[in-house]
Amino acid sequence: MNNGIGLQTSRGSGTNGYVQSNKFFVRLKSNNVLVDGRQGKRIVPGQGTAGLIRKPNREILEHDRRRQIQLKLVVLEDKLVDQGYADAEVSQRLDEARRTLEAAAAAAEEAL
Repeated sequence: MNNGIGLQTSRGSGTNGYVQSNKFFVRLKSNNVLVDGRQGKRIVPGQGTAGLIRKPNREILEHDRRRQIQLKLVVLEDKLVDQGYADAEVSQRLDEARRTLEAAAAAAEEAL
């Protein structure tokens, strides 16, 4: 037993009794958290950060939007190739679809 953690004895437990520390547990560095550039509410140790709201990362959202568009284009390309369209016509239709999807995504983002 180390600092009250672990087994008194490892007999019958099916383990060797070795206790490892959790290297991935991250503690807050400060009890005060800055929210919107001002001093935020005080966090009680062990409370976690459930009460804080973080803004979404724009780069991640943009990457996800582009990924969804690319996925739709790949599905469309497979469908057009299976239907027997020529390569030039497939690329032309994909360009049109890309412009349409990007315009729709931009309009949806402006609405937010």
